[in-house]
Amino acid sequence: MDMDNSALFFGTKLLATLVVFTVCMSLVGVMTLVERRLLAFIQGRLGPNRVGIGGILQPIADLVKSLFKEKVLPRESSRTIFLLAPVIFVTVAFMPLIVYPFGPVVTLPFTRISFPLYVTRFDISLIYVLAITSVGVYGIALAGWSSGNKYSLMGGLRSAAQMVSYELPLGLSVVGVILMSGSLDLVNIVERQAGWGGMRWNIFFQPVGFLTYLISAFAETNRIPFDLPEAETELVAGYHTEYGALHFAIFMMGEYLNMFTVSMLATVLFLGGYNGPGVASYPWLGLFYFVGKAGLFIFLYMWIRGTLPRFRFDQLMNFGWKFLLPLAILNVIVSATLAMLGWI
Repeated sequence: MDMDNSALFFGTKLLATLVVFTVCMSLVGVMTLVERRLLAFIQGRLGPNRVGIGGILQPIADLVKSLFKEKVLPRESSRTIFLLAPVIFVTVAFMPLIVYPFGPVVTLPFTRISFPLYVTRFDISLIYVLAITSVGVYGIALAGWSSGNKYSLMGGLRSAAQMVSYELPLGLSVVGVILMSGSLDLVNIVERQAGWGGMRWNIFFQPVGFLTYLISAFAETNRIPFDLPEAETELVAGYHTEYGALHFAIFMMGEYLNMFTVSMLATVLFLGGYNGPGVASYPWLGLFYFVGKAGLFIFLYMWIRGTLPRFRFDQLMNFGWKFLLPLAILNVIVSATLAMLGWI
């Protein structure tokens, strides 16, 4: 590859990364408003509705408040690690987004310019996603330890135990998909689900794997009913008790980016990604299918938050080790047997 081609290649990838980053950061603000309004509807109240029409400017008001609010560092904290922890958390949450195929190869209208709707692609992109997301626990654990607060420390310890416990069934839940697809490349996994008019989705062949993944994803992202690291009734706010202003906002951004990550991965692995009726003839439809499917998962996150109570910590650990992990192992054994017999 000559110098001109190299510059064009890296420039294109940098531009694509900036587009994905900008869109996702914008969606974080939108999702905070959507979640607050949805929870208000579920709980029979109004929610934010005073800043802008229907509260549409509330995320901007929250951002401005976070930027100008006084930043307080606890006297007993480890300053460097305390400031670094939220950066680690949000960076790790963003990194997997560059490998998701948001759509097929599309052509710009009235031109012959074609390009794929993903930033980059490589043979082990699924392993990359699972590896990167597993690093997120370091940001939470370091935040809890470095704060010098017993509630934060307890939240960090809970998060580390919870995420390690549920990473095992989450990793095993995707083995059946790998056996069916014969690939660790997310683009290949999506392309293998293009049959039946775009409806040959892996969820029809891996319902147990999908259920295992869904439960594990809720636990991995510390969302209700698995929000023990943040349990305000016990730990004030858990690992981010001592964080305020911009640092707290960064943690919130990381939480929503993690929701995007697991929702998009579920869409790619189990719901056909961008596949759907009409995509073969109209490739741009694939982008809307992908966004719609991922949006359904995010809506489910919000719905569950408004309806289910929190687990006790012993129930959380028992459920992960004594039920979900054996179920995931059983699903792997059955999937491997069916793959060996050529039935999937």
